[in-house]
Amino acid sequence: MIRFTQVSKRYPGGHEALKAVSFEIAEGEMVMLAGHSGAGKSTLLKLTAALERPNGGSVLVSGKNVGTMRSNAIPFLRRNIGLIFQDHKLLFDRSALDNVLLPLQICDFDHRESARRARAALDKVGLLNRERANPIALSGGEQQRLCIARAIVNRPTILLADEPTGNLDTEYATEIMNIFHSLHQIGVTLMISTHDENILNHHVGRTLTLKHGELQA
Repeated sequence: MIRFTQVSKRYPGGHEALKAVSFEIAEGEMVMLAGHSGAGKSTLLKLTAALERPNGGSVLVSGKNVGTMRSNAIPFLRRNIGLIFQDHKLLFDRSALDNVLLPLQICDFDHRESARRARAALDKVGLLNRERANPIALSGGEQQRLCIARAIVNRPTILLADEPTGNLDTEYATEIMNIFHSLHQIGVTLMISTHDENILNHHVGRTLTLKHGELQA
């Protein structure tokens, strides 16, 4: 499903974010990505979603080399990838429902089907009763759940989450992780970056650990 082979990423100025990183994630697997701030976790997720391209090595997602993919093919790849960013990237001048509708509108989904899917996604994360609320009226945990609803409304096969519980208290963090586990149970492949030791200690699956851009054995 996801395969990195000797992947390196170097930014202008010479900073090496990733150094010869290799791993493979199977379809339906839930993997935690651990490491200190600046270890390369965000870069790894961005490379997976073709938001950035590697300087060396190959990144394969569902059999496609995203590092050499043509720009006009990338939007089709991303239809199967849900993204949850650290900074939310919510539209604060639109309702919760409108935020979730946006990915479907970009893909020219039928209006009625889009509304049905968006409400189903909001229901999945427990926000159906807040569909008319603007994000500014939601708590931090509710905003994060809204981000998850937006990420899953397209029914992706892969979900990438960058520090999704980073600014949440333990109760909200547990709620968010429970949502991820429910998605894992229906076959979604998940890669979640975190520095939260409590989450890592309770994760029963595989954990990949980065340190200064290198994958630890």
